[in-house]
Amino acid sequence: MTVVTPSHPVRGSLWAPFHRMPASICLCCLWIGIVVFIGITARSITPFDYLWQDPLSRFARPFASASHLLGSDYLGRDVLSNVLVATQTTLMIALVGSMVCALIGTTLGLLAAHFGGWVDNVLMGFADSMASIPFIIIALGVLAMFGSSPLLFVFLVGFQNWERYARLTRGLVISAREEGYAEAARIVGVPSRRIYFRHMLPNIAGPLIVQFTVNFPEIILLESGLSFLGLGIQPPATSLGLMVADGRTYLAIAWWIAAFPGVVIVLTTLSISLLGDYLRDRFDARLR
Repeated sequence: MTVVTPSHPVRGSLWAPFHRMPASICLCCLWIGIVVFIGITARSITPFDYLWQDPLSRFARPFASASHLLGSDYLGRDVLSNVLVATQTTLMIALVGSMVCALIGTTLGLLAAHFGGWVDNVLMGFADSMASIPFIIIALGVLAMFGSSPLLFVFLVGFQNWERYARLTRGLVISAREEGYAEAARIVGVPSRRIYFRHMLPNIAGPLIVQFTVNFPEIILLESGLSFLGLGIQPPATSLGLMVADGRTYLAIAWWIAAFPGVVIVLTTLSISLLGDYLRDRFDARLR
């Protein structure tokens, strides 16, 4: 008896979702993987120290020599080295800020859903008031009043859009209460804390992960905008927004100083946004 081996992957296999993934999403994942690799290894793969200055190589054009592949800036610093380190700094700020935002919003959403009543009204009213004010105005006011320290800056960007997590978590928890598994656990005497953290949170993690991917590029843009305005990362540290701000003065004679970090910002935010939309479509049964 001859056994015929199917040439196509099994529909229920682990790799089936990847075979159905659009080419654009695959490219987004590839770019995100490259950016994550840069964020982890930037300091060890830079061809030069990003602060090293070579006045004799000022405004070296990109791709003209092997020593400065992406050119050099007005101080003779290697643009490639600065882009790598700036990408690492921006990613770390966006990652920590997104985690702080998710933690604050998820915690407040759980509290609003658990207590209800006036606690729910106060928390959701505060969330509505925060959503009605452009966050960059709040950030500009706080940074102008207290100065720009790295710790304050990271936690400040972490407050952006926490109300989205709060509303999403509150709605998901209220819906999950009506599910059979939560009611069964409550009947057998499982404590509320265990129900929330052991049963509900794993079941509502999908939409929260999607929200994380949506919020991440917004924090990158916020960091870049504040650094561009001079209220974010301060020299001698560097970030993508600070590089764009430094290069805007020399756009007519050295476009590459601002162009390359700008391209990294655009491609990174676009890739994460497209991946977030794809994950939302995959996780949200109503959209399917």
